[in-house]
Amino acid sequence: MKKSAMAIVYHRQPFEEVEVDGRIELRPNQSPNGIVPTLKSLFGRIEAGRGAWVAWKAYDPEVGVDFERVIHIEDDHGGYTVSRLPLTADQVESFYHVTSKEALWPILHSFPQAFQYDNVDWATFREVNRLFAEATAAQIEDDGIAWIHDYNLWLVPAYLRELKPKARIAFFHHTPFPAADIFNILPWREEIMESLLACDQVGFHIPRYTKNFADAARALCGATIEAVETVDDTLSPTGKALSEPEVPVALGYGERTIRLGTTPVGTDPLNIERVLASPESEALQRRLVEEMGGRRLLVAVGRTDYTKGMAEGLLAFERLLERRPELIGEVKLLVTSVRAASTMTVYERTQREIEGLVGRINGRFSRLEWTPVVLFSQAIPFERLLAHYRVADVCLTTPLRDGLNLVAKEYVAANFGRAGVLVLSEFAGCAVELPEALLINPNSHRSMDRALDRALDMPIDEARRRMEKMNRVVRDFDVARWGDRITRELQLLDA
Repeated sequence: MKKSAMAIVYHRQPFEEVEVDGRIELRPNQSPNGIVPTLKSLFGRIEAGRGAWVAWKAYDPEVGVDFERVIHIEDDHGGYTVSRLPLTADQVESFYHVTSKEALWPILHSFPQAFQYDNVDWATFREVNRLFAEATAAQIEDDGIAWIHDYNLWLVPAYLRELKPKARIAFFHHTPFPAADIFNILPWREEIMESLLACDQVGFHIPRYTKNFADAARALCGATIEAVETVDDTLSPTGKALSEPEVPVALGYGERTIRLGTTPVGTDPLNIERVLASPESEALQRRLVEEMGGRRLLVAVGRTDYTKGMAEGLLAFERLLERRPELIGEVKLLVTSVRAASTMTVYERTQREIEGLVGRINGRFSRLEWTPVVLFSQAIPFERLLAHYRVADVCLTTPLRDGLNLVAKEYVAANFGRAGVLVLSEFAGCAVELPEALLINPNSHRSMDRALDRALDMPIDEARRRMEKMNRVVRDFDVARWGDRITRELQLLDA
């Protein structure tokens, strides 16, 4: 088998499997945030057929592996190999649903009180990461590039370095990286950090996360910061909760240098505009406006997760109706809080809290012809969601901590030429890119209340001016630019 020049290592397959007439069809992934298509687009920058994708696919051990482990794909991004690592349901449950989501996720998001250690089977986490490393090593040339994604594959770099000493290994974090005193709560902190320091390049969304990683590497492993750069104005170097005036760009560890990249991912404004300009979307937008009957629409979109601040947003909306009774019957909040997989019990309490708050608000304030909150617990198709963004007066995005948050960028992209208002947590990574949003502290009732009042009362000229500035940012730093920047960083690994 011919080896690949580059492998992307990600937990999701780069397509969706759909059963049609008893047969499985592979269809383009419907990921609304564009990450999967963007990653695949990098294959177009190397020799045709020399890219590989490594992901897991579940199988029943009683049946055995009833699918091809390695397949070849031809799609809009050319031809590439997909290596599908067979994992049992027990392995997925232990490695992903328990260790990743109950132990690692809360620490990454600075929620030490939610850290659960007792159920962790670290041996299985190691085993799955080793299997990913072996699958990757089987795909790439001895000096090929492996680009690994996210914290559930933290140990892959160390195992892969043993298998392919000359390989060029890059890693990208899609989550926050916490301060050293929070990261060090993890019992496996040194093993994790040693693995990440086996990389040639480690990337993050914003300077704060890069700096936190560098500080932890210094404290735990004695790494040295070899180079620092001034953060440019596009990432709010001062004055914001997540601001950093300088960012490390290189670490020294032993005889090796690890490059550090800081590149916030973007959305796809051109695609969003194309969808919104379609006859189907325009008809839906008109229908939504008619259904609102002159009322103001607020939207809050996310998945069920205690880090997303959905309960805080609902409580702020409840206080708004208490504080300003003249708005009863005049505003509506659309909430999507997409349920986690049924096996992920860590989020059940959050889901019950959200549903309870929605029921309470509707019970207190509903009228015969008006319900204040509409809750969707299943994902709304992306095209339909964009139509809601387009007509919404306010987008309420209130995570307590978030790596980036593409919902905020998608709302801005959908509001080209309009005067929608983005209310945004200052603890979302994208807040350093979007200072023209109404930045709030989701831990403060006063901050949330002031922002909601200001959003609803803002003069249209001010709202339009703010949205125009944010739209320029979202357009200039779109997902294609992120891909270009990442490509240049990977090419530097040749140097």
